[in-house]
Amino acid sequence: MFYHVFYPLSSEYSILNVFKYITFRSAYAGITALALSLVLGKLMIRALQRLQIREKIRSDGPQHHSSKSGTPTMGGLLILATFIGSTLLWADLSNRYIWVVLLSAIGFGAIGLWDDFLKLRKGKGITAKEKILLQVLLSLAIGIYLLYFDPARAKYATLLSIPFFKSFQPDLGMGYLFFIVFIVVGTSNAVNLTDGLDGLAIGPIIVATFTYTGIVYISGHFNFSEYLRIQHIKDAGEIAIASSAVLGASLGFLWYNSYPAQIFMGDVGSLSLGGVLGTIAVIVKHELLLILVGGIFVIEALSVIIQVGYFKYTGGKRFFRMAPLHHHFEELGWSEPKVIVRFWIVAVVLAMISLSTLKLR
Repeated sequence: MFYHVFYPLSSEYSILNVFKYITFRSAYAGITALALSLVLGKLMIRALQRLQIREKIRSDGPQHHSSKSGTPTMGGLLILATFIGSTLLWADLSNRYIWVVLLSAIGFGAIGLWDDFLKLRKGKGITAKEKILLQVLLSLAIGIYLLYFDPARAKYATLLSIPFFKSFQPDLGMGYLFFIVFIVVGTSNAVNLTDGLDGLAIGPIIVATFTYTGIVYISGHFNFSEYLRIQHIKDAGEIAIASSAVLGASLGFLWYNSYPAQIFMGDVGSLSLGGVLGTIAVIVKHELLLILVGGIFVIEALSVIIQVGYFKYTGGKRFFRMAPLHHHFEELGWSEPKVIVRFWIVAVVLAMISLSTLKLR
């Protein structure tokens, strides 16, 4: 909104020319989302407490987690509200990719909200099959638009970018649509599985969105993308406003979600954040890089797959003491804050390696 209001006036007031620059608007989108989160956070916690929207801790988890029972949940609504609000204020709303990201956030958020609502009301959320089906349908809609309704992408729409290789870009054809679904749905669920300790999921989200803010800006800038030999995505730079808003909203949420947490994000937060991250990666064609940038989420999801598979194969034995992986380390005697901070450190290291691939091609 600010872009459309103030930039046209820059011919008369030169100071307003700053609204032209993505870097300026990205910075203030993040600051705005952060400020809104800090201001609205306490109000939301009180509202959730008053409405008795509180977490119910599963009995099959670590025993010491029982003390978390009763903590307000569905705090992902705070992230969504501040991220979307800030994006609408600072982004160029004529940019098609901004709306793809926003619709992804709203769609995955709605799935998570319905799941959270049913858990509170009936003690059980939507079934895994129903959740996956809804996620797949939403991801298909995103993929179909990017592949068939965005003419600017026609020349490279189905090409897959491979980290460390500048010339090798296999054409997946129709298979690329299913690849998009796999990335977006997989990321959404991986973030959801990681959200098991105070601040554990939101930390790597902050690291990943910070990383992708840089990537989308570079991908959308012709000179930078040419220099680094990566695919130039026309108009993708504007996504930096949205990703920066996610970053600011996540930082504000972490203020209240850090150990010991005053609020949990719930599925409405984890599913939407994962969906947005996957969608951004797909738009700028750095999908495989997400495996490295979001390595913590990948590891957590793999630990669950390994645990379930090993349990079935051996007839009841466990590969890890408990899954997802963060619970395994808790069972080994690591304190919750130690697990959280060490996972954050790994996330930062993986992000640094990921950024290095932009040059090592």
